[in-house]
Amino acid sequence: MPTGNDQKITNWVDPKDKSGEFKRGQSAFRSWISKEPGAEFSPEKGRYHLYVSYACPWAHRTLIVRKLKGLEDFIPFTSVHWHMLDQGWRFVTPDEKLPGENVTADPVHPDFETLQQIYFETDPEYKGRFTVPTLYDKKRGKIVNNESSEIIRMFYTEFDDVLPEEYKTVDLFPKDLQTDIEDTNGWVYDDINNGVYKSGFATTQEAYEKAVTTLFSSLDRVEKHLSSTPGPYYFGSNITEADVRLYTTVIRFDAVYVQHFKCNLRDIRSGYPALHRWVRRLYWDVPAFGQTTEFEHIKRHYTRSHKQINPFSITPVGPEPPILPKDKEVAAAEAVKQDQK
Repeated sequence: MPTGNDQKITNWVDPKDKSGEFKRGQSAFRSWISKEPGAEFSPEKGRYHLYVSYACPWAHRTLIVRKLKGLEDFIPFTSVHWHMLDQGWRFVTPDEKLPGENVTADPVHPDFETLQQIYFETDPEYKGRFTVPTLYDKKRGKIVNNESSEIIRMFYTEFDDVLPEEYKTVDLFPKDLQTDIEDTNGWVYDDINNGVYKSGFATTQEAYEKAVTTLFSSLDRVEKHLSSTPGPYYFGSNITEADVRLYTTVIRFDAVYVQHFKCNLRDIRSGYPALHRWVRRLYWDVPAFGQTTEFEHIKRHYTRSHKQINPFSITPVGPEPPILPKDKEVAAAEAVKQDQK
């Protein structure tokens, strides 16, 4: 079966690129669901299907926002299997039982085994990667969009006319904070969201050190912000897009990125107290965050899919637990807390 790519899917850095730097490609499908009259993709209940992986931080954004905006009855979803190799993401087989909601065969295309088949259905000449999230239009039989930052913004507003009032008023991108959110998105994406990948996929020491030092400088910047503002969320008393976009990296940090991507200058639980409080509040107190986080998918995907990093596919046992309760600290952090009393 063709891969649709000029390079192997598992070549995260072009072998011919002497810089050794990971360079993320652009999403290919960029259409928009719109409530404007005459729009090609109008907001209709049950018309669209969302394909995700619980392992993927970009797809995780869409699951969180779908739940925050009360779109569960409007946009069904399917999660692929956590394992991704040469053919990209695949669906589970009937004999496989994985944790998490809707980890099933593709209900829209019962004969499809892989996500790439949906991409080729939309464009038989497609040459890019087969990525999640993928927002699919069942009426027209094609992909609408596979860019997470755009999908979540569609979810913010385009279904509001058909939502109950309690969800219609959920505003994750309020006008008075839009400039601040956009500014934060820029460096958080480059340095943190993508920074863990630039660190982990680097194929030269220089590329790795450049990425990892930038990553931790920006984590320090987040820590300073969270420790000097009232919170409890990034921009105050309400959850915004800034929380959604940062959370999906931070929740994976100790469980995967510290060891697998060599992001080990510090971990979150012992090195960033304000960030640690922030992420735990979201995980334990806000169902849209905690209930969409599946650590088995997260740990097994990274450690068993990235053969160039972990050729024997050994998944570390720790850290246990993958996220601490709100009232517990690691021993080192607890000792610091006691010394400060």
